[in-house]
Amino acid sequence: MPAIAIPGPEGRIEARFSPPPRPRAPVAMILHPHPQAGGTMNDRITQAMYKIFVARGFAVLRFNFRGVGRSEGEFDNGIGELSDAAAALDWVQAFHPEASSTWIAGFSFGAWIGMQLLMRRPEVRGFISVSPPANMYDFSFLAPCPSSGIIIHGAQDEVVSPNSVQKLVDKLRTQKHITIHHDEIPRANHFYENEMELLLASVENYLDMRLDPACPIK
Repeated sequence: MPAIAIPGPEGRIEARFSPPPRPRAPVAMILHPHPQAGGTMNDRITQAMYKIFVARGFAVLRFNFRGVGRSEGEFDNGIGELSDAAAALDWVQAFHPEASSTWIAGFSFGAWIGMQLLMRRPEVRGFISVSPPANMYDFSFLAPCPSSGIIIHGAQDEVVSPNSVQKLVDKLRTQKHITIHHDEIPRANHFYENEMELLLASVENYLDMRLDPACPIK
């Protein structure tokens, strides 16, 4: 898990990268929560999702958005952070151009950035959005959402109202040619403080289902 520096729009982007274990290994990028709320690539949920993808044979990247850790620049209300994510994905694809597929996973603010990124990158085949802040940011750009994925949130989330996430799920499920899974974790708050195992089991089960060669979702 070497530390690397990626050239970004505002200078250096600090990152961690697990190289592809084999030719044509799939790629995943993990996006961390809000920089102004203490979010970094070392957030425990971000790290845990990173490890889940590594364990399944992906080349995996996580990085600090601008102004976080050793990444240069300063917070840009999501606009610059989306540019950071695009530059990071460019770097992974240049390093490993023969990847068989590309996945995006994000937690909270990172889920919002990730879902914007997949609108711009048709090669993204799957997403995992944990606690997307549907009551804080506009998700109407998902018209239509171009790939299948899962949205996970806590039933006792005190930051993002579960009702707002349910509305987002319902809206996406009206769209054709994609399949949206949805998992509400009982008793979980925004940070899954006592329900981390249930959260990670949800991520693992969904990913294993999608990676099964017999899975009808492509």
